[in-house]
Amino acid sequence: MSALFGIQLFSRWMALCLLFGLFLGLQTSASSSSGLRSSREDITTAFRPKQPPHIIFILTDDQGFNDIGYHSRDVRSPTLDKLASEGVRLENYYVQPLCTPSRSQLITAQADHLRDKLDSPYLYQIHTGLQHSIIRPRQPNCLPLDAVTLPQRLQEAGYSTHMVGKWHLGFYRKDCLPTRRGFHTYFGSLTGSVDYYTYGSCDGKSLCGFDLHEGESVAWGRGGKYSTHLYTQRVRKILATHDSSSQPLFIFLSLQAVHTPLNPPKEYIYPFRRMGNVPRRKYAAMVSIVDEAVRNITYALRKYGFYRNSVVIFSTDNGAQPLTGGSNWPLRGCKGTYWEGGIRGVGFVHSPLIRHRRRVSRALIHITDWYPTLVGLAGGNVSQYQGLDGFDVWPTISEGKESPRLEILHNIDPLNRHSRGSFKEGHGLWDTTVQAAIRVGDWKLLTGDPGHGDWVPPQILTNFPSSWWNLERQTGEKRKSVWLFNVTGDPCERHDLAVHRPDVVKELLARLVLYNRTAIPVRYPPDDTRANPSLNGGAWRPWVGEGEEEENWDGIYYKRGKNRKRKCRLCKLQSFFKKFNLKIMSKKI
Repeated sequence: MSALFGIQLFSRWMALCLLFGLFLGLQTSASSSSGLRSSREDITTAFRPKQPPHIIFILTDDQGFNDIGYHSRDVRSPTLDKLASEGVRLENYYVQPLCTPSRSQLITAQADHLRDKLDSPYLYQIHTGLQHSIIRPRQPNCLPLDAVTLPQRLQEAGYSTHMVGKWHLGFYRKDCLPTRRGFHTYFGSLTGSVDYYTYGSCDGKSLCGFDLHEGESVAWGRGGKYSTHLYTQRVRKILATHDSSSQPLFIFLSLQAVHTPLNPPKEYIYPFRRMGNVPRRKYAAMVSIVDEAVRNITYALRKYGFYRNSVVIFSTDNGAQPLTGGSNWPLRGCKGTYWEGGIRGVGFVHSPLIRHRRRVSRALIHITDWYPTLVGLAGGNVSQYQGLDGFDVWPTISEGKESPRLEILHNIDPLNRHSRGSFKEGHGLWDTTVQAAIRVGDWKLLTGDPGHGDWVPPQILTNFPSSWWNLERQTGEKRKSVWLFNVTGDPCERHDLAVHRPDVVKELLARLVLYNRTAIPVRYPPDDTRANPSLNGGAWRPWVGEGEEEENWDGIYYKRGKNRKRKCRLCKLQSFFKKFNLKIMSKKI
């Protein structure tokens, strides 16, 4: 009976995706159906604040599309829901599939040495060398040191700039630290994942160190408090000590939540005790803590006189990992993939300065658009910076004007190659073994290996075995190397049109070729043994001295895998899931 109930519930969830696609298709503006346009359009100058506004940018980690109250029934986020409903909710908003790329595209413009070499209107991580994976703790790598960052531009405009939380953009030398990249103050962790209480961070099982920093120093003795609470306390302190009338303020709150490990305070888990799936229960509790943090911050904005001239931006950095409690339902894929579940973000803008509030925007917006948008709000002349990563979308957000963005290069990763594919399958234009993804208008093209392409409904069962993760739906996707979707009408990516629309495939492949001509080599160096925390006082900190010449780090880091024989029990499970899911797919549920 329990198995039958699970199948029936799963089928109902699958059917919802069709309704979701129809809803988005009916609501999408006419501008997104205008075909394969690629040129910029002139946008009428929008209403601008009379004085530079205070900007609060809140970024959450690994929060999925279905992990916020206005998308999900089992997650409670009343503050976020209210702020979104009173502002502008972004429902066609894209980020990157992993932490480092999203953060780099948020705060980085172009490197100075590329200004005279690029004629493409957009700039992405293919021009910074960060197009592969994340920056690992022991890698001598960081944001290009000659790149101009968003906080540096805001400092030029007279802002007081502060960062609180997760950096994850490299720290092998001091010039890579947040305080050297445009932030007046910094308090947080430099690596990608730390313990929420002890602030210990490990690269593998054996290399562990303390990772909580105040400015450029290790913040010894500051551990013990849950990181979301600790970071919220720091933001409120900044607001309490800053004169709102004397200088505009920029705060970048980069929360560690809701990234693993799933260890929220027990009192926050209790309201979700009826959830059968334990990871989902803890995950929902962590989302509620983020909601509480945002409530406390917005209260402080009002209390200390910032609110009337403030812009609050909320964004996720990538999709969720369903195996650890997150949910991207009804979208396909997960964190680390180029399916919609990995790159379609949750975002909204809340501000009294928005002219047309209380609406849902389906205009195409990318995380790279925040740089020129916020520089423009600060009073900077965006037009003087040639080749910026994105567009000024404040007219789109504030007044509902048409988005100037018509396409997104999600990425081209030459180090990630599929076992299948060829130039022949790429119509003689593109090697389809290379992992790449691009969206132009309504159309989205993927080549190579886009990542795990399952549709995972919210997990309600207890003790979901991790070994099942790769056994859920094996329906022949591994034999493909090119996919084409109309993501406006089919946001769940169920209907591959690559065979039916070869003309569109060729046009998008040609766009990939154009972008790839301007790409620089990937910078993904091998680990440096000098980064070991035991050699640096027990903490993760810069290990290359100032003025010290760099070694030859042009090599590429490759993670060594272990060849493990699959147990026969798993083989039987795979056969079961394959037959089960083929039956479901044949019914077009």
